[in-house]
Amino acid sequence: MLAARRYVFALVAILFLVACDRAPTLPRLSPHDVILAFGDSLTHGTGASEETAYPAVLASLSGHTVINAGVPGDTTATGLRRLPAVLAEYKPRLVLLCLGGNDMLRQQPAATTENNLRLLVQTIRASGAEVVLIGVPEPKLFGGAPDFYARVAKDMKLPLEEEAFNDVLKDNRLKSDPIHANAAGYRVVAERLDEFLKEAGAL
Repeated sequence: MLAARRYVFALVAILFLVACDRAPTLPRLSPHDVILAFGDSLTHGTGASEETAYPAVLASLSGHTVINAGVPGDTTATGLRRLPAVLAEYKPRLVLLCLGGNDMLRQQPAATTENNLRLLVQTIRASGAEVVLIGVPEPKLFGGAPDFYARVAKDMKLPLEEEAFNDVLKDNRLKSDPIHANAAGYRVVAERLDEFLKEAGAL
């Protein structure tokens, strides 16, 4: 009997640990819910056309309205200043947050970028929207997404997609220049995000 109780206790403990390690999920979007893609030139679609930027492709894949709120040159600091007005205008249910690349290019302190990302997430959540954090690679050879993306995602219990842009920007066939994708690259990003949102439960 004691052995059986120990077995049950161990099983419950294992299931609890598995649940703790599981990636955060998202509420399912209704057909009329708006997705806001908020970021810099990678969101805007620099290197491709408006129709082939990842938000436009994601809209066609998901069947949802996806607003392209990407501004080339945006940093986490300038994003913080314009975010409230964008949220008020579009009232999204889900925000795809992709900022930090220009902070790295301008050699801003990583701690400042991380803090700004946390403030961006807090602002989005205060509006009632969910957040997916999208990591971008450091602008150096073999540079993956910096650790601060994972820290923010873990601490704030966010779904994190940190591989799509990293994989695309390592493939010259998918790039328009050293730091931007081309139309084919943005399609890959859109397809990866569509699959990510399905796995997270939003689609």
